[in-house]
Amino acid sequence: MAGVRAYREGDVAAMVGIWNQVVADGVAFPQEECLDEVSGAAFFAEQTYCGVAVEGDRVLGLYILHPNNIGRCGHIANASYAVDRAARGKGAGRLLVADSLAQAREHGFRVMQFNAVVATNANARHLYESLGFVQLGTIPGGFRLPDGTYADICPYYHTLGA
Repeated sequence: MAGVRAYREGDVAAMVGIWNQVVADGVAFPQEECLDEVSGAAFFAEQTYCGVAVEGDRVLGLYILHPNNIGRCGHIANASYAVDRAARGKGAGRLLVADSLAQAREHGFRVMQFNAVVATNANARHLYESLGFVQLGTIPGGFRLPDGTYADICPYYHTLGA
């Protein structure tokens, strides 16, 4: 199976393609605008850390890690994950989430918080819960789907230790 490593400049084109798949699907990310290689390179470079799941030279998925807030809440991390459609269901997501927790600790974060996990994203929710994330509640109608209807969102957190 795949391994996870820090992204490299040569990974950006594949990362942009995978990220844009999730944006275009419109059922998990809040973003509506796709990246191109220039905006993608800048976007990934500004993160605290980006990891990629790779199998050989092929990028299967990625995550971005950054502070969820600033100042007195800057010790809380946030992350987003994207797995290539052709690689879903094969364990890359689990590797990415586990690595992001380790990297968050390495970068001095104390908590990981997800602000907007779409309630209908059962696979992601099951994965997060299996890795020890706790749901904070439900925000009714917090996510606008591509067809104009609204789905609930479920914030999650995971403590990372002192």
